[in-house]
Amino acid sequence: MSRHSGRPSSRAVLVWAVALSLYLLAVFHRSSLAVAGLVATERFDISASQLASFTMLQLLVYAAMQVPVGLLVDRYGPRSVLLSGAVLLAAAQTAFAFADTYALALLARFFVGMGDAMTFICVLRLLATWFPVRRVPFFSQLTGTIGQTGAIAAAIPMTWALGRWGWTTAYLVTAVVGAVLTLVALAVVADAPGRRHTRGELMSPARVVASLRASWSHPGTRLGFWMHFSTQFSSTTLTLLWGYPFFVRGEGRTPGEAGLLLTLIVVAVIVSGPVLGWLIGLHPWHRSSMVLGIVATIVATWTLVLVWPGPAPLALLVVLALVVGVGGPASMIGFDVGRTANPPERLASSTGIINVGGFSASLVLVVAIGLVLDWRTPGGGTDYTPEAFQWAMSTQYVIWTIGLVQVYRYRLRARRTFDRAALEAGSAP
Repeated sequence: MSRHSGRPSSRAVLVWAVALSLYLLAVFHRSSLAVAGLVATERFDISASQLASFTMLQLLVYAAMQVPVGLLVDRYGPRSVLLSGAVLLAAAQTAFAFADTYALALLARFFVGMGDAMTFICVLRLLATWFPVRRVPFFSQLTGTIGQTGAIAAAIPMTWALGRWGWTTAYLVTAVVGAVLTLVALAVVADAPGRRHTRGELMSPARVVASLRASWSHPGTRLGFWMHFSTQFSSTTLTLLWGYPFFVRGEGRTPGEAGLLLTLIVVAVIVSGPVLGWLIGLHPWHRSSMVLGIVATIVATWTLVLVWPGPAPLALLVVLALVVGVGGPASMIGFDVGRTANPPERLASSTGIINVGGFSASLVLVVAIGLVLDWRTPGGGTDYTPEAFQWAMSTQYVIWTIGLVQVYRYRLRARRTFDRAALEAGSAP
């Protein structure tokens, strides 16, 4: 198999599939609180701000871990880091299943965020090592797309499991599944063809700082960061925590309709991911234009929902779910820009830097929504009003404005940099 053309080997596909299953489960763990938010407020007797703190802490840890995880992958290889993250996730989800106080549950979500952070970068690194170069953009999109089906399992099926089995059993079952998949990965996954483990050069702190500075100084890395920042936070916030309460309390939908709308977000991810991967391969010069167009469509749809007099029609909420869902795969475009802007030895660390963007934006939004809901809800508690949700969801406009300005700014700089490099890879944002 050529590293530049041709099809991936069956062994490469197997390694990717097993690693992908761990990423899918990590997305499930990340998203499982979305449909359990109202149950959690009763179980732990907490306010909206405290409920938001679960996801806030999880996202904070995830974002803070991205660069260190990238450095760990560059040093110890993706297999070791991936397996460590899988073990940590299984243990954390077990602790969350048995937690009976707010403090213990918060500690468990801390380690869920840590284990989650150690998954996605490893899968992308395995792709770059095992797959032909020209196949990497498509399979990167496919990875994000299939991985997001974990959020489907955290919507309707998790709603059923919580109602049928209760909190402890529902979460404990997911931890057992994680332990089984970890054993499969231990037997199957290898860092590279013919090499079970790879080890990078041990760098001094000064060299680590220099490497990160080199990655961040490239306009392509910064453009990828702001693309990721601008595209995914709306869908992430809805699927992780606030989607279910927004649809039920803010728009007056039934729990079944809310679960369906959350599922449609993931369906949009699944359908649009491969399409965007194909378009990126055909039109690499227009990657940032795709991002700008997608974000503009998300903003326009949200605006229509928020200004609609009274609850928005179900058809409009379906459109919102589908449009917002496209933002997830659109964030993957940032990784492709970073991949073409950095040499192989900085791939994992630059990916970590870019991945901070969307999750830091999501973190800010999750907290902002919780604070605004507490501010606008009479008497506190969880009896959120539609008006409170209208105020809370409007905080997205601040983040969109910052992101779009930065994308436009750095796409001009990145294009000049790629032009000076004579478009060696044949692609530019």
